[in-house]
Amino acid sequence: MSARRCPCASAETFDACCGRYLGPDGAAPPTAEALMRSRYTAFVDHDVEHLLRTWHPSTRPASLDLDPQTRWRGLEIVDRVGGGPFDSDGTVEFRAHHRDGVQHERSRFVRENGRWSYLDGTVAG
Repeated sequence: MSARRCPCASAETFDACCGRYLGPDGAAPPTAEALMRSRYTAFVDHDVEHLLRTWHPSTRPASLDLDPQTRWRGLEIVDRVGGGPFDSDGTVEFRAHHRDGVQHERSRFVRENGRWSYLDGTVAG
């Protein structure tokens, strides 16, 4: 039996990649990209708790309703600016492929008290 590949397309197993960041006791992702990848995986797995927990309080919605019919098919990192282990902010541009098309977004992240959080995103060209 083989281990599950991580949905974020890192070529790692789920446990070695995003799995370590998910769940209430998950580790803090060290970079904005690692957080973005874990959030993509949370969308794939319908893990609303991780999505809300990693959303900056200033922009976080009160609740999140995911469409159970959405089938995510792959993640492609297009660009990243900042977002390293010692940065206070960063941007990750990605394409998230799903059965009905592609979500192309530039997401902004901030790091406060050693933890990255998703701030907001804009749809990219």
